[in-house]
Amino acid sequence: MYTSREVVNELDRYIIGQDEAKRTVAVALRNRYRRSKLTDSMREEVTPKNIIMQGPTGVGKTEIARRLAKLVKAPFVKVEATKFTEVGYVGRDVESIIRDLVESSIRMVREERFKEVQPKAIEIAEKQLVDKILPIRKQAEIEPKSDSVLKEEILQDLRKGQLDNIQIEMKVADAPKTIQLTPNGDNAINLGDIFGNMMPEKKKNRKLLVKDAFKMIVDEEAAKLVDEDGINQEGLRRAEQDGIVFIDEIDKICGNARGSNGPDVSREGVQRDILPIVEGCVINTKYGTIRTDFILFIAAGAFHMSQVSDLIPELQGRFPVVVRLENLTTEDFIKILSSTDNSLIKQYTELLKIDKVNLNFLPEGINEIAEIATIENENEENLGARRLHAIMEKLLEDVLFTAGENSEEITVDIDKEYVDKHLNYTRQEIQLAKYIL
Repeated sequence: MYTSREVVNELDRYIIGQDEAKRTVAVALRNRYRRSKLTDSMREEVTPKNIIMQGPTGVGKTEIARRLAKLVKAPFVKVEATKFTEVGYVGRDVESIIRDLVESSIRMVREERFKEVQPKAIEIAEKQLVDKILPIRKQAEIEPKSDSVLKEEILQDLRKGQLDNIQIEMKVADAPKTIQLTPNGDNAINLGDIFGNMMPEKKKNRKLLVKDAFKMIVDEEAAKLVDEDGINQEGLRRAEQDGIVFIDEIDKICGNARGSNGPDVSREGVQRDILPIVEGCVINTKYGTIRTDFILFIAAGAFHMSQVSDLIPELQGRFPVVVRLENLTTEDFIKILSSTDNSLIKQYTELLKIDKVNLNFLPEGINEIAEIATIENENEENLGARRLHAIMEKLLEDVLFTAGENSEEITVDIDKEYVDKHLNYTRQEIQLAKYIL
């Protein structure tokens, strides 16, 4: 299990700055590990200290929570608070948050169990496909060979991928259609789940490429080899004990200091709906019941037009840890572009290598991009690191369009002159309209 410092070090690989927020979530994660080592009676008394991240968009709130869950392989679900209300009382059932978390957890466990049985499933799939291809190979052979020799040749060709694009006909299961009960898809039923084994499984003939048939057989055989009930039980346990729920845009369901009526009634209603699952309750899912007492909830919002104190007191009490994330500086943008794993520069460089274009980002060019991102965020809407996506697309628009037309490799130097030429920003220009009353 990672120590708090190790968690922060891992987050530093993908997220620049926001040290306070990283330390806070690292401590919350370590506390979860500490809790797992307590006696049963004491473990029931220790609940997570839920967190509110306050800061502008694009500074890393969602990424911190997502990377945290991925780091420890914890079930994770991200929801937007605004999805649960509109003007009036229209929105998704708040309990669907926990049902989505359970689905995510079970999917994670199933993938793990499938990997465990995959070698056996691959062996079965290879045998089936060899038997299927054998008659075709026999017809194509000029000199007759024994079945054992042909099977070995087919098996070797199959493993090398030389048979991937051969078309064969196979019987595949005809999956029953799912009936959707609500417009947003929260409730759907599968006829096969209702009738179970009362009706025999229907199969139909389909023409498939060998590579597609191989994957299909492996998936089917792996499903037979795993214990589905065990998967569901473990998925429920993980969601209950290790789950992380990220509630974004929680500031959008706040009231405000003016105390206006209308939509605010609906906003407070959503807060009161969220309150039970945050403070701990039992939710029914199609896999069984789940307690929400030990799920870690991380809420986030910009809080431009409201404050954390505008949340109803009961909900504030369930989020005892409030951490503020800071605006990104020019230095932060430089590090985001050049220091993070899988940064935008690395992504575009690898993409354009496909078309024999080598991008060479010089330090002066990176600095210029970072300064422009800072100025744009100051003078227009503050989009945080998301501003870089728009800038990079505009900067490389010509290269992205023409790449692939040349048969020979070319190198494009991204220096200060190139950036100034392609972005055409006047850095001193300030939008005075922003300040007109």
